Amino acid sequence: MSADRVHVVWATGKRKSSVARVRLQPGDGTILVNDRPLDGYFGRETSRMIVHQPFEVTSTLNQYRVDVSVQGGGVAAQSVAIRHGITRALLQANPDLRSSLKKAGFITRDPREVERKKYGRHKARKRPQYSKR
Repeated sequence: MSADRVHVVWATGKRKSSVARVRLQPGDGTILVNDRPLDGYFGRETSRMIVHQPFEVTSTLNQYRVDVSVQGGGVAAQSVAIRHGITRALLQANPDLRSSLKKAGFITRDPREVERKKYGRHKARKRPQYSKR
């Protein structure tokens, strides 16, 4: 390899039941999600904004090409899983970015999961209607 090596980094991001495999490499700022452009995959502007947050915080916008494979969960959980994966990939590519990403709260994986349904209940906690008489 030469001194100006092309550094490809793989990372995994998670949120609820969504899992995002992220491939980060030097490039022009293109983001492909499941072989579709970011704007074509996420219709909601907030989801696209969430995906761009790690680059905005670290001032590395349009410096990397990102290829993402994401499965499971809903639209919001997938976008946060992608953000988590991009954050982990950026940390591998440049460990100096850790303080700014940590301050923004992107490094920590959100541990909240869906609570299981219990028997005798409609959902995890919702009880059947109480009848006094």
